Amino acid sequence: MKNVENASRLHLGRLVDELKKGRFVIPDFQRDFEWEPWDVLDLIKSIFLDYYIGTLLLWKGSEKNYGILSCENIYAFKGSPDPQHIVLDGQQRLTAIYYAFFQPNIAFPRRAKPMAYFLDIQVFLDEDENNGEAFWYDSLTKKNIELLENPDLQYKQHIFPLGLMQEGSWGVTDWIKGYRDYWIAQGEKVSESDEDTQKRKILYGQHVKNASVLKETIEDLFDQYYVSFIELDREINIVKVCEIFTQVNSKGVRLDIFDLLNAILRPKEIYLKNLWNDSQESLNYIEPKKMKIYVLQVMSILEQAYCSAKYLYYLVPGAIKTIKKQDGSKEQIELVNSGEDFLIKWNAAIASLKKAIQILKNPRDFGAISPAFIPYPSIIPAFAAIKSYVENSKVTNKLDIKTKIKKWYWASIFTNRYSSSVESTSAKDFQSLKRWFKDNNQEPEVINDFLLSYKNLDLVHENPKGSAIYNAIFNLFIINEARDWSSFDLPEYNALDDHHIVPVSIFREEAGKPINSVLNRTPISPITNRHIINNRMPNEYLKEMLDNNDDKEKVYEVLASHLLSKKAVTILLRDPFEKQDFDEFIHERQKTIIDAIENLLIEEKINLPVALKTLDENIEKVEINLRELILKKIGTSFEQYKEFTPPHIQDTINGRITSDLKKNPYKNSEAFKTFDKKIKFFTLFELCDFLVSKKGWYLFESFFANKEQLRNRFNQISALRNGIRHSRDVSSIEKLDGEAAIEWFNNIL
Repeated sequence: MKNVENASRLHLGRLVDELKKGRFVIPDFQRDFEWEPWDVLDLIKSIFLDYYIGTLLLWKGSEKNYGILSCENIYAFKGSPDPQHIVLDGQQRLTAIYYAFFQPNIAFPRRAKPMAYFLDIQVFLDEDENNGEAFWYDSLTKKNIELLENPDLQYKQHIFPLGLMQEGSWGVTDWIKGYRDYWIAQGEKVSESDEDTQKRKILYGQHVKNASVLKETIEDLFDQYYVSFIELDREINIVKVCEIFTQVNSKGVRLDIFDLLNAILRPKEIYLKNLWNDSQESLNYIEPKKMKIYVLQVMSILEQAYCSAKYLYYLVPGAIKTIKKQDGSKEQIELVNSGEDFLIKWNAAIASLKKAIQILKNPRDFGAISPAFIPYPSIIPAFAAIKSYVENSKVTNKLDIKTKIKKWYWASIFTNRYSSSVESTSAKDFQSLKRWFKDNNQEPEVINDFLLSYKNLDLVHENPKGSAIYNAIFNLFIINEARDWSSFDLPEYNALDDHHIVPVSIFREEAGKPINSVLNRTPISPITNRHIINNRMPNEYLKEMLDNNDDKEKVYEVLASHLLSKKAVTILLRDPFEKQDFDEFIHERQKTIIDAIENLLIEEKINLPVALKTLDENIEKVEINLRELILKKIGTSFEQYKEFTPPHIQDTINGRITSDLKKNPYKNSEAFKTFDKKIKFFTLFELCDFLVSKKGWYLFESFFANKEQLRNRFNQISALRNGIRHSRDVSSIEKLDGEAAIEWFNNIL
């Protein structure tokens, strides 16, 4: 990457010397030293057994950067520091090495006492043994303190305290010389009078030889064991460093941009953690770790439209951002000019999020009545920012804009748009929605993607509990005013849970995995579940509900509020109720839910006059019949599709399928190979182009007779549909022309 001054390595002896001099400092945003004593032991084993311990990422320090990041010494460091490098990745490893090799008289984190680390020389040098077992650690008990203070006791027990490594090669060599001399002296004390003492003399001689082997091993370790590092240039832009910080992982934990900014803002007397603690209770909807980042993201979207980590740095008062103007020139701007300005923007973001959460929780608007039912928490910053933008702008068509926001929201959920690349998606959506608010022709692509794909949702085998679409279906139940099965009134939403319609405890074996699909679930209060369902089959409890109420239509209406059609209820009442009945019920409820998505969530179909709703349904029937006609004449094979479909349509369809696969990675591209699957992605105008194409027209000429007349009818029917679906007034001429076109197609088809 750019801005790397040095990609190199340093041997262990130099690393120990650098640690001793306090050359490494830790930025405040970093986590504390979190390793356990055994983690430290594993690292030390890796070093002594010549294993790779990873690459350090260091930033060449400066007084300015030490101050910006509120840097501190490595945990347990005692001495006069001489900082040279800020540790971006490697804090845990460097601290572990320091603690084991310098043996500070400071309690190990989350322990009452300090820890000491030891090496058993005999086990380590014995090739017949597992020399990894030569290392151990223990707390500084009275016994261990005596051991550390008494070299002769160490020599006698063949214990090398790893804290001696702080002395470097020369200091360790002195200890090994003492170890050697100790055993030479012991050997000289042995008389030569009997065979047993001779064996001891040989054994002591082996210890003396081991001293030489240990000396060579330790010297080789200091001089030849290398730790690799990457050193970033001192002058690298801190915006780039912010981006690096948030991407670096240590022991699998992603560094937190919130903590980074907390450190950077502290010298400016802005205490981000305190601000969050004051606000947290009012945003008690999503887990705090996410929500505190969402506040910063909302601030950033509203200020600069972007919200990835590197852009959050520009929220720091005084940070200069260079922007490129339309004429190609560059301008430097300051988004936040003071601590007071930061607080104003922070409080505005908090207010925006609070309002957004209330809107999402509203059972009539979005139906995410509790955190468990929100489809994508990651959409909240974009949702809050766009709502705030509308509220504080001078737009006059706020009712139209509210409809557009709903369309974008549900389209994003059902196309799994916020499953990845959330920051870039949020920025893109914020800007595209602003354009759409001003120009109806700037409709975001995701809207069309949704309209093309929602009917193909697989709610039986895919979208398990907890997935975005599963939760969106639950939102749909709430929006549809799913009523209580006991009182028949609207329930207390804070007490709802999702329960099986056909009990899993009774019917799991027969139904298989679909027993847990959202198609067999509905929001019911725990009390209703205990007193109405009561672990019984539907042919018992639904029959009881109908028998106990004279107004049976009222019961059916209540069940319909849960998107259970009368046909579905009839199936559930069958006795006996068997596997084929369950499958039929699941199929019927999927159809009802798909219809509800169309009628309740696709905004252009909400509150349509009955006459227009009927016209829209008639247009859809024409579209379906046209597809069936094409498949009947052409066939369903991929080869026929390739031969008869104009190239420009093939390119468009491939793009839509690719987009659908990206957003729904569980789908298989092979499922879209046949013509009958691809034709579902055709729009009305693409169906028209297919029919009048050079290769295919001869197959359809006997039906439609004249290409120009066919195109004219398509234009009439499309104009009517666009008028209906884009929520604009449909003129009497458009309505009459559209009705005539529908009649014309029906007569032919």
